[in-house]
Amino acid sequence: MIYQAPSTLLGLAVKSLLRHEALAISVLQQLPTEFFPSLFKEAFKSRHMKILTAMVAEWPFSCLPVGALMQVPDLVILQAVLDGVDMMLAQKVHLRISKLQVLDLRNVHHVFWDVWPGTEYGESSKGTLGKEQTGNGPRYALRRLLKVVTDFDLRTHLDEEQAYLLQWSQQQKRFVQLRCMKMTIFETPMETIKMVLNSFQPYYIEELELCTSWTPEALSHFACCFGQMKNLHKLHLSCIYIYTNKAVNTLEDIEGKYIARFISQISKFKCLQHLSMNGTNFSSKHMKQLFRCLKSPLESLSIDFCEFSQSDLEHLCQCQRLFQLKHLNLFGIELFNAGPIPFQFLLENVTTTLQTLELEDCGIGDSQLSALMPALSQCIQLTRVNFYDNIISMSVLKDLLQSLANMSKITEEFYPAPLECYDDLGYVSVNKFVKVCPDLLNTLRVKRQPKTIYFATNICCKCLQRCVFDGKTRLCHCWS
Repeated sequence: MIYQAPSTLLGLAVKSLLRHEALAISVLQQLPTEFFPSLFKEAFKSRHMKILTAMVAEWPFSCLPVGALMQVPDLVILQAVLDGVDMMLAQKVHLRISKLQVLDLRNVHHVFWDVWPGTEYGESSKGTLGKEQTGNGPRYALRRLLKVVTDFDLRTHLDEEQAYLLQWSQQQKRFVQLRCMKMTIFETPMETIKMVLNSFQPYYIEELELCTSWTPEALSHFACCFGQMKNLHKLHLSCIYIYTNKAVNTLEDIEGKYIARFISQISKFKCLQHLSMNGTNFSSKHMKQLFRCLKSPLESLSIDFCEFSQSDLEHLCQCQRLFQLKHLNLFGIELFNAGPIPFQFLLENVTTTLQTLELEDCGIGDSQLSALMPALSQCIQLTRVNFYDNIISMSVLKDLLQSLANMSKITEEFYPAPLECYDDLGYVSVNKFVKVCPDLLNTLRVKRQPKTIYFATNICCKCLQRCVFDGKTRLCHCWS
């Protein structure tokens, strides 16, 4: 967080008020509106808790994005802010005429703090308060409730800030609606999840990251909560390993039904745009079910470190909900065990929309890449391509560069060092690497000047680095 001094006159007035706490609190109702942001940030920075509390109660704007000022959870600050909300509610002023409508506790950059003079807080992750949900969500008396917006990162137990916020929201549930925009569940006990979702209405969750080694039965128990998250835009499934007891057929059948019940909830997500799976292994039957359950066109799909059969690939490539993809990332997926036709079919259907294509370590060889080039050359929206860790010869790599030479929108390119850069044992031949990479770059420069381009070897098993050429040669630690 970068802190800059406020402008001179405003800064002097703010500092004067902070030196006289009682005076500052007593004049808040007469204070010009433009003083509030700068005074609040200075009080926040210098931890004047009483002033913070009083300012929340008198906040003259519809939104208070206090989370944007926090870099780490702070129970004392949270208590001071919520005490201010309590004061506002205790004033017995009907919320329809109260200025404050949204208390945003998310640690994301908010434009509100950029448009007022005074202290500035440096760059953080970008984020804006989501628009009011429409559709089939809860409809009761939304305008009478103060919305408290946050993200929730659930681990094995609640931290003290989370526990305090949930307890406070229960005490003020007649006047406050607690909304979670992004929820992460990491090995969290089911009892804790259900308790948390009693405070947060699942409908308003827009992003869910589920990282757990739950049994199929536990996934089935979660399915009810999962299916209520009907406004999900982003879903990330990580490290979900499905263990079934194949020695007992009846148990295996039951566990299969548990998994199917969990996956079937995805059919309720009509707003889903982004799906990623990392280290998540479902059977081919359940993977087929997953792609059939997609009800809205995806904008991005990412699959890393997953056991992926040829049948899974065929279901993926034939899924019409993927035909408007803008971003496709497949890492460590064997794409061509049964030939290039399935993936070629998918590429042909995303030529007008695809912007980023990541096919790292996907078992692509010369014949497979050659088969994909006609479709690749039609992907005119591409801005980023990554073919690292695939086994491609010098001649075919040149053909690839020439097929992409007219792609004027590409800003980032990552290509594997050609097969000729390795000896018979698979070790890097540095002399060949240093020689062939400039030749490859010149092949592209004949038609366009690449903005960011890398040619790189496989990762060295000793130093875990690559030899890289980006106009200059940088060898891994073992050679440098």
